[in-house]
Amino acid sequence: MSFYHAAQFGHSLPAMENVNECHGGFRIHAKTTTIPLMTDVPFVLADGIARRDALRGQTLLQPTTFALRAGDRVAVTGPSGSGKSVFLRALALLDPLDAGRIMWHGAPVERAAIPRYRRNVAYIRQRPALLDGSVEDNLRYPFELRTYRDVRFDRARAASLAAQAGRGDDFLDKRASELSGGEAQITALIRVLQLAPEVLLLDEPTASLDPESSRAIEALVHAWFAADPGRHASMWVSHDPAQAARMSARHLTMRAGVLDESAMTPAHQDLDQ
Repeated sequence: MSFYHAAQFGHSLPAMENVNECHGGFRIHAKTTTIPLMTDVPFVLADGIARRDALRGQTLLQPTTFALRAGDRVAVTGPSGSGKSVFLRALALLDPLDAGRIMWHGAPVERAAIPRYRRNVAYIRQRPALLDGSVEDNLRYPFELRTYRDVRFDRARAASLAAQAGRGDDFLDKRASELSGGEAQITALIRVLQLAPEVLLLDEPTASLDPESSRAIEALVHAWFAADPGRHASMWVSHDPAQAARMSARHLTMRAGVLDESAMTPAHQDLDQ
């Protein structure tokens, strides 16, 4: 089983692009939030990371330094194609870096540690891919992977998470092929949350969903964060200003591969579309 397959629990595998090193860019540093159990060492530190598409001669992500600390709830907005997803995938170590490095709890993430890193820093994509079978089959799948063999599937825990998303007792028995788009995304999120990650990287997880399903996804993330804010952090990419405000306390913008922290109030008025 490959690292990529194990990381995404059945999601489609990321494209591996041919890349060269790029130069120039913007550096950004996170503010410290006072939360119990927090230390000065961030969960995740992107140290000058960059991405480039050599085939098209295009810089996808300018060299960027960014720290995500315990208790951070970050929203990223910006125009389509500005590099938001590229940045999140780079943080998740799903695509190769052309410059810089990712630090986790103050140490570089070596290749052998990538599966453990991805277990704790979970990437949620916009369109989840589910396996054949039931919802429960999909939730059990990660526990078949080597990275998760130290833990066991807890059906009661999974049912509790489904209930938090407003789903009934029969949800785990539903066929994956019969799920709506919202139910599929709820399944994908529960599949990750049951593994107790430290960090959620959410790449427009509700972009194609109806309002009710979007609220269910938001409720799951809120409950996960509130359960232990001193040991959790999230980053949410969104095109919806109201949603970005609800799901974050910090606002970042991305334009042409350059990350910037805006001087917005917590209400995030006038977020970029």
